[in-house]
Amino acid sequence: MTSTHVDMVEQQADITRLLLHHVHAPVTGTHFIRGVLPASGPSAVIRVVLGEASAYTPDDFIAYEIPLQWDNETVTAQDITAILRTLVTGTRIYSSDHISQVMGMVLVRVDPSALDTPGPTTNDRALGILRCFAQPYTDEKPNPLLRGFCFLKEDRLRLYLHAAETREAVAVDVRPSHATTALLASLPSLLDEDQYRADDDSDPHCAHVVNLIDW
Repeated sequence: MTSTHVDMVEQQADITRLLLHHVHAPVTGTHFIRGVLPASGPSAVIRVVLGEASAYTPDDFIAYEIPLQWDNETVTAQDITAILRTLVTGTRIYSSDHISQVMGMVLVRVDPSALDTPGPTTNDRALGILRCFAQPYTDEKPNPLLRGFCFLKEDRLRLYLHAAETREAVAVDVRPSHATTALLASLPSLLDEDQYRADDDSDPHCAHVVNLIDW
């Protein structure tokens, strides 16, 4: 992988890690994060999936594609949160060339420069302080990296994992109700097991799928 691609992968993983609490805590109102999709290709972007807390299927979600850099600045998870709050507040009209579909959900391509995005809230800043002590930064990256995730059904969660030696993420489907400690500990070694490998032509965010639903 080129250094640029490595940087993009690590940025996507860092943003995913810092947005995980919004699976339980709303971004704003009734809008929760139901997935983070590691979009790849020529454009460095990330796709954040929103829905209600009770929503578990893609046809109830909206995905927002946000560039990982604009105005020569690298986007942070805090920036992403502020953009999402702005997008879901009030009524917005998008041109047809900004809207498409992916994995059965509506996909909106976002131009951050066209938004009047507010700064971080007091709670955002407090969370940043708390993370410094509870989740201190480390140069040592986990392998594989969690580059994204998405609910597909109420008891089917897709993880996007990225091993250091690969270019694309691998999607791993697990059942949250059956995700035992043994499965999670064995998961890295199961990524190369052909018996669990499957294809999903509807998902452009991964090289292939590893189905561990019945593991």
